[in-house]
Amino acid sequence: MRCLLLIMDGAGVGELPDARLYGDAGSNTLGNIGQQAKRLSLPNFEKLGLGNIIEIKGVKPAQKPLAAYGKCNELSAGKDTMTGHWEMMGAVSKKAFPTYPDGFSSEMIVSFEDCIGKKVLGNKAASGTEIIKELGAEHLKTGEPIIYTSADSVFQIAAHKEVVSLDELYEMCEKAYDLFVKSGQLARVIARPFIGKKGSFTRTYERKDFSLSPPPNILDNFSEKDVPVIGIGKIGEIFSGRGITKEIHGSGNEDLLNLTVKEFGSIKNGLVFTNLVDFDTLWGHRNDVDGFANALMHLDSWIDRVTKLLGDNDILIISADHGCDPTTKGTDHTREYVPVLVTGPKIKKGVDLGIRKTFGDIGQTVADFFHVRKSGAGQSFYKQINER
Repeated sequence: MRCLLLIMDGAGVGELPDARLYGDAGSNTLGNIGQQAKRLSLPNFEKLGLGNIIEIKGVKPAQKPLAAYGKCNELSAGKDTMTGHWEMMGAVSKKAFPTYPDGFSSEMIVSFEDCIGKKVLGNKAASGTEIIKELGAEHLKTGEPIIYTSADSVFQIAAHKEVVSLDELYEMCEKAYDLFVKSGQLARVIARPFIGKKGSFTRTYERKDFSLSPPPNILDNFSEKDVPVIGIGKIGEIFSGRGITKEIHGSGNEDLLNLTVKEFGSIKNGLVFTNLVDFDTLWGHRNDVDGFANALMHLDSWIDRVTKLLGDNDILIISADHGCDPTTKGTDHTREYVPVLVTGPKIKKGVDLGIRKTFGDIGQTVADFFHVRKSGAGQSFYKQINER
């Protein structure tokens, strides 16, 4: 028995009822991309039933969808990557993580500077690519790391690899983790190494997340049944390694998809849990509508490849962790429903799963599939879609 749980980071399907409280009224990542992209053609997603979940220009509703389909409401406060993934595994975060839209307090910055023995640059909410464009040259002159944040509860440290080695950058992140994450002031610290010269700085794929450990969740229960869990992309870091048998990192969607196929094909039993971060990082946060659309079309061509790998006892689940609508004025995550598509040789086709009360329904369904003990929020829909 194998399950591939594929997360399109940031691919929401419409504003949640409380979206206005987050400044996200009107957000609809996939729907708005369909309206504004130069081209969006997703024939395999269309066959599965993506167009049956919401109206998406270029993705027609299927008369006979090949997958069960629906969308999930988020119970957790916020619209963070961690809360979205944690809730998917049954752990609802009732309180949003602290955020710093105006930058970190002077006390936090001074304590970090004292800890690393250097002054810092930046200290504001910013796009990762824009801030290295703005401050990269000064960083090269001074050696001072660039500090910035986003809509997430995150302390990001950017440094040029020729100025600050990876080991030194990761050590800075560990110190920031000890200062701020352990004290409850932040949820994550992220290392953001970059290379290049003034006017052409580029972030590398050596990003590393130092995350708050999650609450007890469904992944913790997989070891009880000796079911391996392979985390691909940033999954291992999101869950701080908890419940993860094997962590695999890659260099963007293309690499992550190839690694996913390789790992899924190499196991006879287990969960392969993949996060495709580029949707969010490269196109959602940068308001790149056409880039997002092109990435969706690339994934669409890949779906045909992976569905052919599904054996009689396998399932594929495709979802997201939040929205990141590139058509909005802001560059932050958006408070949205997430899509759910489930397919496999023994999965009932065309089942309308409706609007699920929580992302946790996905994790409970995966647990049900593997006969793993269920815990936390959510209700399994496995009986609705199982043909056995």
